[in-house]
Amino acid sequence: MIRITKYLFSALLIVLSFGLDAQMKYPTSVETVLQKTKGNRGELEKVLNYFYKTGDSLKIKAINFLISNMDIHSSYNYYWADSIGRRLSYNELDYPDFDSSIRAFDALKKVTPKIHPVSNIYRDIDSIKGDYLIENTEMAFEDWKQPFAKSISFEDFCENLLPYRISVEPLQNWRPYYKKYFKNLNDSIKEKGVEEAVSNITYDCNKWFTSTFNKEQRNEPLPRLSALQLLFRKKGACEDYTGLGVFEARALGIAATEELVPYWATSSASHFFDVAISSPKNVPFEQLSTAVATNFILPREPGKVLRLTYSKQTNVLANFTAKENIPSGFLRSINYKDVTEQYWESEDINCLLFSSFLSNNLAEENKRIAYACVFNTLDWRPIWWGKVKKDSVLFTKMGKGVVYLPMYYQKERLVPAGYPVAVGYHHTMVLKPDTINIHSIHLKEQDKYLKYRKGKNYKLYYWDNRWKLVGSQTAKDKTEELVFENIPTNSLLLMVPEYTLHKERPFMITDEGERIWW
Repeated sequence: MIRITKYLFSALLIVLSFGLDAQMKYPTSVETVLQKTKGNRGELEKVLNYFYKTGDSLKIKAINFLISNMDIHSSYNYYWADSIGRRLSYNELDYPDFDSSIRAFDALKKVTPKIHPVSNIYRDIDSIKGDYLIENTEMAFEDWKQPFAKSISFEDFCENLLPYRISVEPLQNWRPYYKKYFKNLNDSIKEKGVEEAVSNITYDCNKWFTSTFNKEQRNEPLPRLSALQLLFRKKGACEDYTGLGVFEARALGIAATEELVPYWATSSASHFFDVAISSPKNVPFEQLSTAVATNFILPREPGKVLRLTYSKQTNVLANFTAKENIPSGFLRSINYKDVTEQYWESEDINCLLFSSFLSNNLAEENKRIAYACVFNTLDWRPIWWGKVKKDSVLFTKMGKGVVYLPMYYQKERLVPAGYPVAVGYHHTMVLKPDTINIHSIHLKEQDKYLKYRKGKNYKLYYWDNRWKLVGSQTAKDKTEELVFENIPTNSLLLMVPEYTLHKERPFMITDEGERIWW
């Protein structure tokens, strides 16, 4: 019995030792991701083992970085199916150009009743191939030797030159294709600085790529065009041509990524642009822009500017509360950084909150976070967040020249949490409507903001936890001014015509009668 026990004990030690070695083979952050993959661990280990065997400490750190952050990345794609859901073999990239692919698809529709797109999402950790990741990483390290990249830090290399993807675009082996496609451009900018090289990239893009912003809407369920679709279609939306800029820059050895304005704070819609990460300063640029990179400036108040990262960030909202407690959109992701101060004059703002909402109307979990919202397309849109402390919330690094409304989020709805706060360039004020002290206001026409049309109705509202109607008038022939009575002082106002395109801006009237648009 003693002999058997010793053998069993020795065997147990061997098993335990083997298991420990297996667990210690990769860093904990990498092993955690490997355990999440469904049937693709072998491909990921192939990459890890390839670089571990090189003994190159930087390449080992780089591949650990890629894989330890890979579990948050996925491709959003689709395919065409027939009436019973069978996948069709159509692929636009099989044709010589986009026009011929459209003609082929039109022919396919004629012989395929009820043809329809089927969306699919596939995680990188479940689908990426080892050889693809090895080639991408080796090429990125070669690019790091280029004049544009050799001065950047290893951290910036990992975030902005090494990654094989930008956002949720379908994954393709883009790097060697882009290097070949832009070889002539690469040869012409080798001896130039990053600023001049980026200007050349934007100039080149202007010659052959078309923006479809406000011109056509993509009906297919494809949030982002793939790297090869960008070159094939030669057109795309704002986020598409921004992606093109990053792919093109990285292929030329320029570390780059995207910057996001979630919602314009004094206009409609959102915005993307690019930034080249460089020493001693970064160089922002826009594809399809005629502005020289060195003269880059945002055209209006952004509220917030965020930098897309490949890696997970620790100080984002999604690390503090469940995603269902967060409004849908970028705030649910965990790979972005706040870079507002690099583009716009900013300050921290402290907002007082309604105590009644804290005690009565919110679930306990939803009391912890409040959102800074801007007015965009006739609605309040969340662009930032803060932790609630008693009856107030602090929003950090908020762009000036903006009205922010603090709001809570519960059951897929945003609800007011306090009064609007107008953050000017010199003063900040809370816009709490004074319904006791009322006044009349004269609203004259103003270029780019307000023009009256004969026979059209105009409604004036003020904000008091919702937009409250205070008057409605119809413009007559040659009307240049409308007068409204009984308007609460210190209130945020909104004029909406019957022909609205949802682009109207709120405004306030000062004690001196001056109208200030937000």
